[in-house]
Amino acid sequence: MEKTFKFCPNCSSQNISFDFRKFECKDCAMVYYQNVATATAIILRKDDETLFTIRNREPQKGKLDLPGGFTDPNETAEQSCLRELKEELNLDLDASKLNYLMSQPNDYEYKTIPYKTCDLVYEAIYPNDVEMTLEEDEIAAVKWIKIDEINLDEIGFKSLRNAVEYYINLNK
Repeated sequence: MEKTFKFCPNCSSQNISFDFRKFECKDCAMVYYQNVATATAIILRKDDETLFTIRNREPQKGKLDLPGGFTDPNETAEQSCLRELKEELNLDLDASKLNYLMSQPNDYEYKTIPYKTCDLVYEAIYPNDVEMTLEEDEIAAVKWIKIDEINLDEIGFKSLRNAVEYYINLNK
């Protein structure tokens, strides 16, 4: 189901068009491009297990996810990974421990607005002797799953299913 804007935010006209990335008002000539947003995800591994979070909010509430999120303006993807790990799990990780894995396109609908994202996926080894604290507003729980027991259908976003499937195949 496609969602769209109904009014121009500049002049309130309904004489508008909106495709997957370009909003245009035919009355005041306002043009707005909704470009692809960058997001990051981190596959954390300890021995033969991978850490998944369980989403505590929509979209995909209750589904498996990876730590990560949207990259802030003027932030590198690596800085985004480190910030998200700190915010979501209270983990401090050195950027040198992040290994880039792949990118995947994603559709992310938030409050009826469709966003196109490019998810940059990294992997890292979970640090020894570290306790995590969950950001409970976003994360209901964490789950460690053996790499050969991961059920891809339980992962909420197609982009992350693809990345985890790729990761599983790399580690066979």
